[in-house]
Amino acid sequence: MDFFEQFVYDSVSLYIPKDSAWNSALSFFIYDSIKVMVLLLVVVFLVSVLRTFITQKKVKALLAGKREGVGNLLAALLGIPTPFCSCSAVPLFIGFLESGIPLGVTFSFLIASPMINEVAIALLFGLFGWQITLVYIFSGLVVAVVSGIVIGRLHLEDQVEEFVLKQKKRKSAFERASWSERFVFGFDETKRIFSKVWMFIILGIALGAFIHGFVPVDFLASIAGKENLLAVPIAVLIGVPLYSNAAGTIPIVQALMAKGVSLGTALAFMMSVTALSLPELIILRRVLKPKLLIIFVLILAVSITVTGLIFNLLI
Repeated sequence: MDFFEQFVYDSVSLYIPKDSAWNSALSFFIYDSIKVMVLLLVVVFLVSVLRTFITQKKVKALLAGKREGVGNLLAALLGIPTPFCSCSAVPLFIGFLESGIPLGVTFSFLIASPMINEVAIALLFGLFGWQITLVYIFSGLVVAVVSGIVIGRLHLEDQVEEFVLKQKKRKSAFERASWSERFVFGFDETKRIFSKVWMFIILGIALGAFIHGFVPVDFLASIAGKENLLAVPIAVLIGVPLYSNAAGTIPIVQALMAKGVSLGTALAFMMSVTALSLPELIILRRVLKPKLLIIFVLILAVSITVTGLIFNLLI
């Protein structure tokens, strides 16, 4: 628990008993609301400014022209060192599309970026050892690559919102832009995205706070334990409405596994929380038409479920 989180918890404890579910839920809601909003504003602004430097020449030099699979793998590997949560990965996702990167390759990046990052890898290694850490990295890359390939083969480019395609045509305007022009673009993009999603993010965090405070870990373990054949799909369904980054879900995964949840089920839950979070889907709706958004959710949910089932059978 960091200083700010401890401060919020202590402040709430002045009015609500420390060990109560209401204290846990309210502390979670206040802390995560402030953290997520600040993170969203700061990172979306920074990424939006960064997008002004993403030219077709630079991005295509790395990703374009690669055969199917290779481009998806490179995009997924590029997602690992990028320290973005699912929400803040979306502006860079838009930048990829504007730079002419194929839709399927772009989705491979979008999936891998929030799901696998250096913080999560360090925490996993410290809590579970190198074997499980490698399992998670490998499974995350497989999900990102396979999902991207499937989406690419469906040829759904017409399901991208028109404003993205229009921005693609004017992207060259930023190649020689001044810093003030880049900052103006960053502020405009941040304001536009934030105004569209802040209320829904608050509602999503409120749901997460309720689950955090009032749904005990034992209950989750009872419905997603080893004996339940539907454990993995149930874990995926539970994880989708929650919001967190990969690092934030690791303590929950540790508690679930300590209560008897199998490795495959725990990994599926972690993947669904990080790669299919409600705030991300809300922001993506501004970029993707409903058909493509639904297909993305279904493909990713199926891929994550299959991955969890395979690990439950093998381990």
